[in-house]
Amino acid sequence: MKTIVVYRSKTGFAKQYAEWIAEELKADIFEASGVTVHMLEAYDKIVYGGGLYAVGINGVKLITGNLERLKGKRIAVFATGAAPPRKEDIDKVRNMNFTAEQQKQIGFFYLRGGFDYSKLNFADKLLMNMLKLKIRAKKKKTKLEPDEIGMLAAYDRPVDFTGKKSTEELLAYINS
Repeated sequence: MKTIVVYRSKTGFAKQYAEWIAEELKADIFEASGVTVHMLEAYDKIVYGGGLYAVGINGVKLITGNLERLKGKRIAVFATGAAPPRKEDIDKVRNMNFTAEQQKQIGFFYLRGGFDYSKLNFADKLLMNMLKLKIRAKKKKTKLEPDEIGMLAAYDRPVDFTGKKSTEELLAYINS
């Protein structure tokens, strides 16, 4: 069975996971900008990964927009983000990115990535600065949550929560 791993990564966390997954599956690996649905049709198993941006999975429309043409294939999608994995947050991401029908065809996995402000492009830095201001304003009024405290600290000191072990559930799914 032929397997492909496709990723879109702005800061390197999704790319790192894609490389580990491709290595473990002995799969072909491509950055999403060079992939077409025609290429995907040649594979039996497809893994797609991208970073989370305001609960949207970067580039996932490559999969969701072509699902009809990918029927019968084993498909896993992973998203990376800096936040700790919480069921309610993961469910929200799943439901915002995939319809109920799509969820029957796609296995979804959240793999904790990290945050490195220095690797963001101008537009993303602008958005993240707005978040920083929002958290600082909240800090003046009330006690911050641990995640918010950690997020403020990460602007000055990058954090990386990636780990090869985090891919085990996805690997079991794609191989089942």
